[in-house]
Order: sequence, then structure tokens, then C-alpha cells
Amino acid sequence: MSKIRVVTYNVQGCRGGDGRTDPGRIIAVLRGLNPDIVALQDLSAGPGSGQLAELAAGLGLKAYGPDPSGGQAFLSRYPLKGLRPYAHSSQSWCLRADADVAGKRLHLLNLRLAPGLGHRFQQINSLLGPDLLADRALVCPTLVLGDFADLCGGLGSFSLTLALRLAPRPFWAGTYPATFPVLGRDRAYLRGELEVLGAEIERGSQARQASSHLPYLLTLKLQDPRNYLRLDKVRGRRMEAAPG
Repeated sequence: MSKIRVVTYNVQGCRGGDGRTDPGRIIAVLRGLNPDIVALQDLSAGPGSGQLAELAAGLGLKAYGPDPSGGQAFLSRYPLKGLRPYAHSSQSWCLRADADVAGKRLHLLNLRLAPGLGHRFQQINSLLGPDLLADRALVCPTLVLGDFADLCGGLGSFSLTLALRLAPRPFWAGTYPATFPVLGRDRAYLRGELEVLGAEIERGSQARQASSHLPYLLTLKLQDPRNYLRLDKVRGRRMEAAPG
């Protein structure tokens, strides 16, 4: 069994509530959470911004990304493989990666959805489609997390709750806006042998200033004792997951 601490954090280009851009404040907030993997959204990806490299150096984690469209990226102490960006719409993106944690694989989907009911059904259907959650290659435990840009649960997310398990959150689940967090936009969904050992939202004064979103931390246990192999052919059938 492997334990891992994962944070999702929309950093809004490291621009705080006071209008000042300061990656150092994001670093200080994340350092206090001691994460193993961080899923970042709305990271500044412009030429020469250097935000991802600065965050990685300040936290002693390896950087993966960012997706140049939506500003998604990962920071991780575990190796990540298979990074692939997906566009749900002109304002909605997903960055997919696989983490190798103590010999086990964890599929990660880092989302930044667009607000508005008109886009939501299209985005959720895309997430549940063959390129992402319905991909037969996703045979290991899966964590879907990020900024869902809606209210707590939100219209259009019902199909997500049917396909996945909503990860627990503190009783007061608001993460946005950071100065008075009443909306639970930042959350996570689970599939497979993942157990949630703890969930918290960092609400300290530093977090309230660093970004318009608050970071959401999950402590997870990967329980699945199997190792997975991707096989092109198993007894004449198409690709399957074979325990070994």
C-alpha cells in the first residue's frame, strides 16, 4: 500500500488578491502542505514567464508542462509519463499524465473547465469520452482533479458522479473566491482502488492572498496490490489489463 499527498491549485498566474504577481507566495503556501504531486491550473505559460521552473525549484519537485493553452502543469516528486493535453472547448482543457508511485501506476487528469452551463455538458461528455475516461488504457486507479468552474457539484456534473466517486472535502468546502470562499469549484473525483485518508483546504492568510483560489489537498492510499501490463494481444483479443 502506498500513501501520497496530492494538491490541486488554480494559481491564476501567481497573481494574488492584491493584484501582485508573486510565485514566492504560491511556493510558501505549497511548502506548508508538503505535497508529493501538485496539479496546477492557470499557470502563466507566456514566453519567458518562468513560473513553472520557479515553483519547481522552490519546492524541490520536478516540473511537467505546462500545457500552453490552459496553463495546466504538474509538479511531482514521483516520475510522470505520458503527458498529453486535451482541449474540451476554446476555454476548457485537460492535461493527462501517469504517475509511478512505489511500483504502482496512478492516472492523473488535471482539469480546468470553462464556466457557463452552455459549455458544461459538452465538457463533461468529452471528459467521459474515449480520449479520456473511456480510454481502455486507463486500467489503473484514476484521480480527476482541478477547477470545475461551477458551484458545489454544479449542473451538468451529475453524469460525473455516476461514473466516478466524489472525493470527500471538509464541511466548509468553498475554495473560491479565496478572500471569502463560498464556491466549491476546486475538487477531485476518484476511480479504482484509491482510499482517501484525509482532505483539507488551506485557508490561512497567506493562501487567501496568493491566488483567488485556495489549494485543496488529498492524502490518498493506493490499495491495489496488482501490477498492470498493457498487452496488444491477450489470447487473440484486443488490449486488456493483465494482473501480474
